[in-house]
Amino acid sequence: MSEVNAVIYLVRHDMRVKDNPILDRLASSKDHGFTHLLPLHIIPPTQVEVSGFLKDGTRSPYPEARSEVGRFWRCGPHRARFIAQSIWNLKDNLTKLGNDLNIRIGKSDELLKDLVNGLKEQEIRVAAVWTIAEEGYEEEREEKNLKEACSDLGIELEMWVDEKYFIDDRDLKLATPQDLPDVFTSYRKMNEPLRERPRPTRPRPSEGSLPKPIEASRIPAQPDPFEIPTSLEALEAAFLRPIERDVPVVARVDEIKSAHPFRGGEDNALNRLKYLINSGSASSYKSSRNGLLGVDYSTKLSAYLAQGCISARQIHEELLHFENGDDDGYVETDGYGKGENEGTQAIRFELLWRDYMRLCTRKFRAKLFHRSGFRNEHSQKWKTARTDNKAAEEQSQSTGDVAAIVRRVLEGTTGQSLIDASQRELIHTGYTSNRARQNVGSFLAKHLNIDWRYGAEWYEFMLVDYDVNSNWSNWQYVAGVGNDPRGDARIFNPVKQAFDYDKDGEYARCWVPEIRKVEKLENLFQPWTTPKEDWERFGLNGLAMAEDPVKKINFSVEGKPKSSRRPYIRKRGQGRSEMNNSSTPKLTSREDTSEEKPPTAQGLQAARNSTANSRGGPRGGTWGMGGGGRGRGHGGPRRGFHGGRGGFQQSYTQVHGAIPPHPWSQPHIGPA
Repeated sequence: MSEVNAVIYLVRHDMRVKDNPILDRLASSKDHGFTHLLPLHIIPPTQVEVSGFLKDGTRSPYPEARSEVGRFWRCGPHRARFIAQSIWNLKDNLTKLGNDLNIRIGKSDELLKDLVNGLKEQEIRVAAVWTIAEEGYEEEREEKNLKEACSDLGIELEMWVDEKYFIDDRDLKLATPQDLPDVFTSYRKMNEPLRERPRPTRPRPSEGSLPKPIEASRIPAQPDPFEIPTSLEALEAAFLRPIERDVPVVARVDEIKSAHPFRGGEDNALNRLKYLINSGSASSYKSSRNGLLGVDYSTKLSAYLAQGCISARQIHEELLHFENGDDDGYVETDGYGKGENEGTQAIRFELLWRDYMRLCTRKFRAKLFHRSGFRNEHSQKWKTARTDNKAAEEQSQSTGDVAAIVRRVLEGTTGQSLIDASQRELIHTGYTSNRARQNVGSFLAKHLNIDWRYGAEWYEFMLVDYDVNSNWSNWQYVAGVGNDPRGDARIFNPVKQAFDYDKDGEYARCWVPEIRKVEKLENLFQPWTTPKEDWERFGLNGLAMAEDPVKKINFSVEGKPKSSRRPYIRKRGQGRSEMNNSSTPKLTSREDTSEEKPPTAQGLQAARNSTANSRGGPRGGTWGMGGGGRGRGHGGPRRGFHGGRGGFQQSYTQVHGAIPPHPWSQPHIGPA
């Protein structure tokens, strides 16, 4: 095979064959000079825990993939399963095109050298590596190492523009990253009208149009000590093995009502997009996007966008087909051929916000992960649970007390039912709504004054739609250290928000079954306000949410609505309620301004008992919480698309048997 001239396509977050610039070039042009193509995806051990791929009796050469502040896993079970499904769907689609996807585990530069040298022994010459450039500190470091490796090997490295975003980088009206406005509104106005900005999509390659595949028997095996599964089920199980046991044990719900029960992969992304338009959900997006329950209240495309299973301009182009009336598949849908409506316009607005978060990463670089944020805001004295943090010496609460509070927030036993419902939903499904994310972020950072990075890292662990740019930028935004022009002044009152967006209490009752019997909404949203004589009847005795809430917000209701569709009429007090415009219903809300008391030992144990007993016992281990680190962020708290998934469909135990016992001790957060 002396005539072989191969190119390696290193797939990163571009898991699609349609609208893929690299595959389009290889399929549509013959002047590239390559006779063979080797698509390659490398699972990075710094961002995903890979010990589940070890051969029996071996140890991983890499440290555990944990975050820096809270010591959480950097990729949790919901996203891990979604990634596995996306990888396998790409593998299937490449097979249909006459090729395949090679999967590896390790550092990309080291694996590249091993692969190129191994192919050379088979008389296969690799002339180049093509890959798509990404934002982020770790991604840039990987690209630097790849460049050095390719230089050592004497082969070309070509970095391609990432085309999965709404506006192509080459069309940005920015001379340098520093020219990006610090306020999103200014950036939006630079790019209006949005409907005219995206470039056309690229077609799906036709079967047999790509360079030939390299024979599998001639491709070097994955280096020890890892082995690559040969089925999707085994791949999912390997991802889940080390991390599944670290998900908190929370009360079992009668029915998992996931807002995003979708599987990963390009095929599912395209199906979801067509459904959104056909069902009318795209047209009603602006009015429904603040919903809390159901699959249709927002696009649920964020997880697909994060992994590159679909591009933003594919979404835009499909909306154009509907708006322009040039796709008979949508002819029965209201609004067909009538141009852009407020729903489709709002979707484009959110896609631009996602672009903006990514450009903020390019502008502010490592500040994305700094506690002081883009603003370099050092005046805020965030509480921490880490004993090695100097800030702990200045805070009035002990690190142990802060750790207990953070644990309560993450497990969803705070006594603020909107917060608790969101956290329980996140644990069960990997998803929670944009509105809920805003409230959780505000509650942790502004009501409890706890380092916002605990929340950002927890979302990195738990969210199915985690995206590094969106997650960290949006957490900064809601914490008041990012590019929100109102900064620390934007504070969400979770009680008021519950009345506004969970008008019947359905969301709280769905995800926090321990309080389901509570009748009045004002008591449901803060169980501690329930009259003592009703506690036994409603099952509140022994519940930390009622007996020992993390935060009490004094809140009064003046009148009840005539129907569930009308919000309560409230008066605004002097407390730290959400800043809203004059059309916001009035409330009487005053927070207890004294410092949050740490949960008592009895309260913390009650929280554990209430969840474990409802579920029927622990799931086989404790869980850790901890610090710093990055990954793929969520679409909120303020803007951006979200995603989610239903509960686990097949656990590791169903494939390989019992999970090894967890090594951590119960009291502390994260590894010792």
